[in-house]
Amino acid sequence: MKTLRALTAIGALLLAACGNPNVVFKTDLGDISIEVYEDKAPLSAADFLYHVDEGLYDGEGFYRVVRPDNDPRDMGMSLIQGGLLSTVPVTPSIKHEPTDITGLTHNDGALSIARDAVGTGSAAYFFISIGDNSFLDHGGARNPDGQGYAVFGKVTKGMDVVKKIQALDSAGPSKNPATQGQFLPKPVIIQSAKRK
Repeated sequence: MKTLRALTAIGALLLAACGNPNVVFKTDLGDISIEVYEDKAPLSAADFLYHVDEGLYDGEGFYRVVRPDNDPRDMGMSLIQGGLLSTVPVTPSIKHEPTDITGLTHNDGALSIARDAVGTGSAAYFFISIGDNSFLDHGGARNPDGQGYAVFGKVTKGMDVVKKIQALDSAGPSKNPATQGQFLPKPVIIQSAKRK
């Protein structure tokens, strides 16, 4: 047990010394730079970086936008969602990393894992918060289960691109009444996703 604690502490020190990885999405509307919090949300970060390193986001895109005017729960939710355009993820679901454990929050630019039930999330589908969406944190009012979503990164440059995507027409079809008026008729393509 002491050896495991020592190794964990050494790993944390090495991460701190090297800093967190950074990723750049090149999209049809411009670049989005992201810091990935390997130190605070290691499982979510690892899954996201796997998708980046394997080129799984290349040619995929941003396809869903939520604004106060199309949020059916009238909570003022503001975000864009992206990742794989297929509904079939390529990696297994990951364990949920709630914000009360990671210390992260859904503030402006936060990247988070999309999910249904707890433990069904994958970095195949993620979203970027615009403004304060702290009701998506652990204990927040958005989820009946109270577990919130897992933040794993933050946009460091390119929030203007994120807001351009969010402002696009969102009258695309949806099979779910809760997401009516939130899908882009034409996704904004991620031309490439690479570490920098």
